[in-house]
Amino acid sequence: MHTIADIARALGIEAAGDTSLRIARVAEPASAGPDDLAMAMKPEYAAQIGTGQARAAMLWSGADWQALGLKAALMAQRPRFAMAGLSAMMDPGQGHGAGIHPTAVIDPSAVLGEGVCVGPFTVIGAGARIGAGSVIGPQCQVGWDVTLGEGALLHGGVRLMARVRIGARFIAHPGVVIGADGFSFVTPEVSGVEKARASLGAEGSESRQSWARIHSLGSVSIGDDVEIGVNSCIDRGSVRDTRIGNGVKFDNLVQIGHNVVIGDDCLICAQSGIAGSTVLGRNVVLGGHTGVSDNLTIGDNVITGGGTKVLSKIPAGRVMLGYPAMKMDTHLETYKSLRRLPRLFADVAALKKAVSKFTGTE
Repeated sequence: MHTIADIARALGIEAAGDTSLRIARVAEPASAGPDDLAMAMKPEYAAQIGTGQARAAMLWSGADWQALGLKAALMAQRPRFAMAGLSAMMDPGQGHGAGIHPTAVIDPSAVLGEGVCVGPFTVIGAGARIGAGSVIGPQCQVGWDVTLGEGALLHGGVRLMARVRIGARFIAHPGVVIGADGFSFVTPEVSGVEKARASLGAEGSESRQSWARIHSLGSVSIGDDVEIGVNSCIDRGSVRDTRIGNGVKFDNLVQIGHNVVIGDDCLICAQSGIAGSTVLGRNVVLGGHTGVSDNLTIGDNVITGGGTKVLSKIPAGRVMLGYPAMKMDTHLETYKSLRRLPRLFADVAALKKAVSKFTGTE
């Protein structure tokens, strides 16, 4: 448990009222108990405090906490940002045990830093190096010659394939696979896919061809403070490494193709896919279900809305939406026009009928 004063000091925010009150957990205002901190970060949420039993709440800066019937309050200029630190304080974790589970299989040449925990049925390959304080959950695979920085957390079922390099404080959620081979195949003669791409669909394949596999000789290099969501995959490079910068955050079910380069502090939302050899700048945000074609460049600070399909390069700072991707305001205007078409057609038909009657040509 934490006192209101402890929380305020740790987060660097304002505390008011009885700061000695002890908090066991956080809760929504309507269901909060007397030992809970009600998360009422907007006035509409604060209106529900009277429904529950909370004695303390997280509020916005300048809120009239006494009028809400509270005994104490935490107030922040940006409450949602304060919630990031608060959630870290309150997180009970996943219950991973300390030390190395007896069912784990660790190659004698692997090097584990001080305080590394390894869960049941995990396999750590030859030459792997795992930084101090890392937690490797159950049924994980850390492959040959992998480097994993200090303070990492691999949840159950994560796979780090051979020669992957990862920085400090890495988090991978269940089912993540880093460093599988890229999707690279070629035919002996020019394929129908190549013809269709060169001609924009005018030609296809006229004969059966088999696909030859191109092995992925590169690996994956990942910076510090990267987090990857459930069942996401990052493919290794064909010759050079696929590269992910510092501070990048991936949602669930994200696919990153071979040779992709992603700059620092990008945010890649669920079900997005980036095809091979595309380069993203810094602070790019891809909304859910965004698809990015191969061999493109996306500039710094670009944002795509959900479902956007990027088929050409995007300059820095653009906000994009649609299929094909266009500036968001242009897309929305186009969509409005599209919705007006039935009415426009009806108006044109009525006008045509009126003109026909007037001219006697009906």
